[in-house]
Amino acid sequence: MKSHVGFVGLGNLGLHLATSLHRAGFPLTVHDLDPDRATELVAAGCTWADSPALVTTHADVLITCLPSPPAVQTVMTGPSGALAGLSRGSLWIDMSTNDTQTLTELARLAASAGVDCLEAPVTGGVHKAASGDITVLVGGEHETFEAHRDLLLAVGGESIYVGPLGQATTVKVITNMLAFIHLVAVGEALMLAKRGGVDLAVAFAAIRASSGNSFVHETESQVILNGSYDIGFTLDLACKDLGFATQLGIDLGVPLVLESAAAAIFKQARTTYGGSAWSPMVVKLLEDTLNEPLRAPGFPTSLLPPPLL
Repeated sequence: MKSHVGFVGLGNLGLHLATSLHRAGFPLTVHDLDPDRATELVAAGCTWADSPALVTTHADVLITCLPSPPAVQTVMTGPSGALAGLSRGSLWIDMSTNDTQTLTELARLAASAGVDCLEAPVTGGVHKAASGDITVLVGGEHETFEAHRDLLLAVGGESIYVGPLGQATTVKVITNMLAFIHLVAVGEALMLAKRGGVDLAVAFAAIRASSGNSFVHETESQVILNGSYDIGFTLDLACKDLGFATQLGIDLGVPLVLESAAAAIFKQARTTYGGSAWSPMVVKLLEDTLNEPLRAPGFPTSLLPPPLL
């Protein structure tokens, strides 16, 4: 029998992860601060719970996918928190981009209650989550990972065991740092092409076929050239994750010159456009400075596939 899963956090990312679990046949109980986020899942046969604690009533596995460490802390240990409702022998999987200190402390509390813990941040973008093809990075006890490999593979196309608890978070912070640096670089590259008189659709194709290509260029450049900037990921979240990278560099004694420059540019974009603006709008800073919009016909408004429910 498949594990009964309780899922807390149906944001831009979490909703798609929960949908993948439902599609794979896992019994699912869900909760979010906004009940409307669960409408389609409930209509498809999932169960709604009014609080994180109630999510755990029948759950063998609890999954959290939340926007910040304080949110994870509140959901797990706050009033009506989920941790108190988990039974001995159950499992908590945190799929948030968390910090290692919060994760370690909550895992310790879970262990004292007889609850196992895995960290499983995902990477690849919201559109990959929507198609069920996102990559899951897993940290924790290897035996626990193996015992729940089927569940983790139901969420994404690939599940990579990284190592002990905390190491998957480290790798996730690194991958996000690289993506944000690439995003700033993509904007500068496309602006050079435009000012050099190159058709931007041709420039996109040439870069994609070149040694300068990146996953970020293949995806986020498209919504930049469309003008929607809609990647389903906000400047607030980008700045939060870059803050994790900054702290990781301090903790490990690694000077992060490019990360520092990217973090400053993202903070400027958040100040200019607001934290809820999509993260590719960091490129709009350069567009607005030079009064040169980077647009080309034929690119999509969004990379999201059609709904799969």
